[in-house]
Amino acid sequence: MKNVSALTFYFASVISFVLANVLKDKNLSVYYILLVLGIVLFFLGVLKRIKNNR
Repeated sequence: MKNVSALTFYFASVISFVLANVLKDKNLSVYYILLVLGIVLFFLGVLKRIKNNR
């Protein structure tokens, strides 16, 4: 986790949001799991970026 860049977290969150929207009609529980995962990955990217700028 230390060597992963913030951009990787942002990219993974975008993929998670896209997959969540694609799977929304088929499986609602997977939609919510991917939505929460995307939010968590986004904030991990933000925290990583803040930490690297210091």
